[in-house]
Amino acid sequence: MNNLLMLLLFIFGSVALMVFLGERYAKPADLERMARMRRWLIPLVGVMLLLSLLDFYL
Repeated sequence: MNNLLMLLLFIFGSVALMVFLGERYAKPADLERMARMRRWLIPLVGVMLLLSLLDFYL
């Protein structure tokens, strides 16, 4: 039980730190950069889903 509480505390602290640093230092998203990332993201998600199905059935 003690390990579980320590793990939850560590996860909560890590998420709080990410939120704090993200709000403080993050820049607004550039539309052109987001469009370039989206062009790659959708096919990569599709490949990931296909590989996951292949792993599940084999």
